[in-house]
Amino acid sequence: MAVEGFSGPKQPVDVKVGELTPASKAVNVTAKVVSKSEIRNIAAGRDGAPHRVSDALIGDETGCVYLTLWDDNIEKVNEGDTITVGNGYITLFRGNMRLNVGRYGTLEVAKEALTGEVNTENNLSTKVYEQPRRPFRGGGRRSYGGRGDYGGRERRGGYRQRRY
Repeated sequence: MAVEGFSGPKQPVDVKVGELTPASKAVNVTAKVVSKSEIRNIAAGRDGAPHRVSDALIGDETGCVYLTLWDDNIEKVNEGDTITVGNGYITLFRGNMRLNVGRYGTLEVAKEALTGEVNTENNLSTKVYEQPRRPFRGGGRRSYGGRGDYGGRERRGGYRQRRY
């Protein structure tokens, strides 16, 4: 069964760091590692499993942005390296942009080093963006029946209680 209007997975496009926006998805970025933070141990994911995380400031002549490195990717990157992020995407963490590799992305040390200076004046991760509110997905307590559910108001539509 075909789904109309579905064009399949988006092909990654090559972009410079300065062209990244909070909505950037499926991007290929080649940049130089300016610095790398200390490794932090956190509990993440649905199961709260322990993970290691570090942030690397990467950039090119157009600007710089923080790249979030998880677990095995931390050792792949060193200060001064030129790296290529394939099929990366941008997320907002506390209103600031972060480049992520993700499950379907790749992180490799580039074969050719970037020439020229990194533009650290245009740090995209220092700009604060308005984050859209995440949709409420229910949860909390749920009860059925009784006057307490609606503060004494009568229920409208939907399921109607039987009266005996």
